[in-house]
Amino acid sequence: MDDSLKACLKETALDLYRSGLMSEATLREFNVLNLAKVKTLSATQIRKLRRNQKVSQAVFAALLNVSKSTVQQWEQGKKKPGGASLKLLNLVSEKGLEALF
Repeated sequence: MDDSLKACLKETALDLYRSGLMSEATLREFNVLNLAKVKTLSATQIRKLRRNQKVSQAVFAALLNVSKSTVQQWEQGKKKPGGASLKLLNLVSEKGLEALF
């Protein structure tokens, strides 16, 4: 779905909520359904993401609140990030490290 269409739908839902035509629970459900999908990242993509941000593995690990060895294992393909770590990697991929500050 196009970003401008998503923004329009989100604003419409918010207007419906403000006018009393949509409940808070329904608005929450709408927001959850429209969360950005978390993409799986390969070892190469993770290494490239870190290098593009111009940080060491140690700094990247500290910013993501994981160990340096975890970042090393991700970049070597020995481990795959999941859950909150994968969500943070997606956030950094889309918005840069500044999103974490």
